[in-house]
Amino acid sequence: MKKTLRAMTLGAAISMVLMTSAHSQTLRWASAGDSLTFDPHSQNHGQTHAVAHQIYNPLIYLDLDSEMQPGLAVSWSVTENPNVWEFKLREGVHFHDGTPFTSEDVVFSFQRAQHPNSDMRTLISSVVDVRAVDPLTVHIETNGPTPLLPNNLTNLFIMSKAWSEANNVVTPQDYSSGEENFAVRNANGTGPFRLISRDPDVRTEMVRNDEYWGVGQFPMEISRIVLTPIQSAATRAAAMLSGEVDFLQDVPVQDINRLSNSSNIKMLSAPENRTIFFGMDQGREELRTSNIKGKNPFADQRVREAMNIAINRNAIQQVVMRNQSVPAGMIAPSFVNGWTSELDSVPETNINRAKELLAEAGYADGFNVTLTCTNDRYVNDEAICQAVTGMLGQAGINVRLDARANSIHFAELQQGELDFYILGWAVPPLDSHYVFDFLLETKTPNTGAWNFTGWSNEEFDSLSRSLPTETDLNERNAKIARAWEIVQSDTVYLPIHHQVLNWAVRSDIDFAVQSQNQPMLKYLSFK
Repeated sequence: MKKTLRAMTLGAAISMVLMTSAHSQTLRWASAGDSLTFDPHSQNHGQTHAVAHQIYNPLIYLDLDSEMQPGLAVSWSVTENPNVWEFKLREGVHFHDGTPFTSEDVVFSFQRAQHPNSDMRTLISSVVDVRAVDPLTVHIETNGPTPLLPNNLTNLFIMSKAWSEANNVVTPQDYSSGEENFAVRNANGTGPFRLISRDPDVRTEMVRNDEYWGVGQFPMEISRIVLTPIQSAATRAAAMLSGEVDFLQDVPVQDINRLSNSSNIKMLSAPENRTIFFGMDQGREELRTSNIKGKNPFADQRVREAMNIAINRNAIQQVVMRNQSVPAGMIAPSFVNGWTSELDSVPETNINRAKELLAEAGYADGFNVTLTCTNDRYVNDEAICQAVTGMLGQAGINVRLDARANSIHFAELQQGELDFYILGWAVPPLDSHYVFDFLLETKTPNTGAWNFTGWSNEEFDSLSRSLPTETDLNERNAKIARAWEIVQSDTVYLPIHHQVLNWAVRSDIDFAVQSQNQPMLKYLSFK
């Protein structure tokens, strides 16, 4: 009897050890670039949000299938007043420092996100008031019925009011001016992981939050995350192949086959919610980096059209992207409301016609300009820029390439200092208005936050600004179609392609690729 009891006890102990080890694994996560900041309202930037989702929670989040799910809000609905949304909050949630989460934190976070320093303010520009009805109920009033308000909240993270006040971070970081605040390198969220250490562009470490409200709902098998940005594509692939990395977020397209052939690695692929394109400053009287003085070549639609048809998108897809992209004619992938195959059709490459258009515009001898490009943000971003530089050169435009880290690129872009630049754009709400609002509306304190082109069109602005409160779906879609027609006919941007998303994980990891490229690591489990 004693022997049997001892054997059972030993067996139970072994089982507990095995269970603990299975649920206490470190995940070594590598990406091409880092989060720009840990201040959750400072930057509307994909990788910044991807990291923030591990530590903070929004009211609503997108799951593995890009479906909206309850986060810190368990339900949301329009009240009897069509201008007011009611959000019921999750009970018993605490921030990482133990402070209870209440409606006051939601009110504070929305007000903070509306500050001029916040890059998230455009998402909630329709919000006129946020009220705490009781500790677990919030009313959000908009300047008219806003049926898509919940769609805009999936990356709007909730901060602790008490923590923010205690650490003097009531207002968001002014990223474009290079400001630092306590929230840039420190965090106090309600999410599945707690921040332990932060060395920007070097290493970020997080540990599992065992008090997370989702314990029991999600696998939560990772005990520790070590995130390491690795800019070099070759080094990233080598780290994955050698076993130094467990999850590689930005797989170099040239290494997909090599990684796929490893028995220790599993490849995960899906269409990504991101379009890569080029922007041109059309509003300045004279470009900063051009040899043309007294006028701006980009201000002439014929020049923009010449550039558009000089770019061979199919060649970029085949040679640069190794077929891991879909050539694009518009800045929205196929699963976004407002997309049509006609709008997304790729212009035929025609160098001779491009030269004719440049001559008609008065630039028969071409002109010089600098293209500013990231080298650690998008898939093969620098190689894309090198290819486009050569293609535009064939038409007579002499492009100088300036490739740099995305932290420098975005800081200068947001200061309005770039003539010609690469940018990638995702559409989390899956609606065209998100593209219009950020990239195309006339730049004001509350609209056109990422419109650095100087382009402005009154009819377009009127259409776009009516969309949030348009409740007639057919009328709304007609307005979206007309807005896209204006944008496409004016060649405001030069779309290149929609990215294909490739992740690599250790073969014993069970995980699904997410089209937002924002890995929800609370879902990851080990076999």
